[in-house]
Amino acid sequence: MNIAITIVFMVVIGAVIGGFTNSLAIKMLFRPYRALYIGKWRVPFTPGLIPKRRDELAEQMGKMVVDHLLTPESIQKKFLNEQFQKDMITVAQTELDQLLRSELTLAQVFDRLGFKHIETSATEKLSLFIQSKYEEMMPRFREKPIKDVLPKELQEKLSEKIPVISEYILIKGKDYFNSAEGQLRVERMINDFVRERSGMLGNMLQMFLGNVNLTEKIRPEILKFLENEGTKDLITTLLLKEWEKLLNKKTEEFEDQLGKEQLLQLINQTVIKLVKMDQFFQKPISELLENNRESIINDFVPAGLRLVFDWTTGRMETILERLHLAEIVREQVETFSVERLEEMVLSISRSELKMITYLGALLGGVIGLFQGIVVIFIG
Repeated sequence: MNIAITIVFMVVIGAVIGGFTNSLAIKMLFRPYRALYIGKWRVPFTPGLIPKRRDELAEQMGKMVVDHLLTPESIQKKFLNEQFQKDMITVAQTELDQLLRSELTLAQVFDRLGFKHIETSATEKLSLFIQSKYEEMMPRFREKPIKDVLPKELQEKLSEKIPVISEYILIKGKDYFNSAEGQLRVERMINDFVRERSGMLGNMLQMFLGNVNLTEKIRPEILKFLENEGTKDLITTLLLKEWEKLLNKKTEEFEDQLGKEQLLQLINQTVIKLVKMDQFFQKPISELLENNRESIINDFVPAGLRLVFDWTTGRMETILERLHLAEIVREQVETFSVERLEEMVLSISRSELKMITYLGALLGGVIGLFQGIVVIFIG
């Protein structure tokens, strides 16, 4: 009976010592978190192993991530994976489709991207571009007639607009002479005419017309003249002749007559009106790209992303070097508190650490059993 009690006692003592020793060793990986001192003397084994070696651990983890986990080859393999590319293309298509269907204007999109006052900036850059092109091209064109400088298509379009201009002039003329201001202008012109010819001609006019209001006689005739089809042909012919003269002028002569600054300003204003910069940036994206949305999503996005994938995989090693992943991991680990590191390790390997404690207890019990047997035989 005493033998059995001795053996059981030795087994229990061995198991307790083994389990306690392993449990203590595990805890000493992290505890204590800081060095303990008695006076100026630091208590041995403080702080724990991981707190004491945290900087070295952070550096080694950074190297491990770069050398064995996030290697250029592993990331290249992922980028070249067909399913990964399809997933990324689908995500990009979904996000872009939402953007292209939104009511956000182009100006608002650029504003969100950090480009403030994009309309003003674009207009200024367009003006600078026009000015630089003007300075670059004018030396080659100054000795040439304008007709050799302007594109033939533009000349034809401008020539086609001359009858329209003639009609516009006549309409404005009729509106003017029908207005009170036009009537007053005619009256003043007649009075000036009569006053300047106050001699025999003036007396004859007074004798023949008496008290008749000349304005009421002449203004309808002016309106008839403006409404006559031959007047439009006359103005069109005159404008065409002037247009031909202008085309045959040397560019240098036209520049001198109009003035370089005025010419630049005219070109700039004309281009800005044609481009309609303000309307362009204030239109919703859904309206601007309505006709091209499907082709952008179905053609441009897949082709563009595949180009990005190919470009990225070909330069993956350089990209990873520039990212300095080892430093990022090291800095992040260094910022972890020891409590958080302990929590992370325990959350991953809690069951395994318990098994180590139980294994220590088992080995301690086995050793206690052998010790009990040896003690009995020796005794």
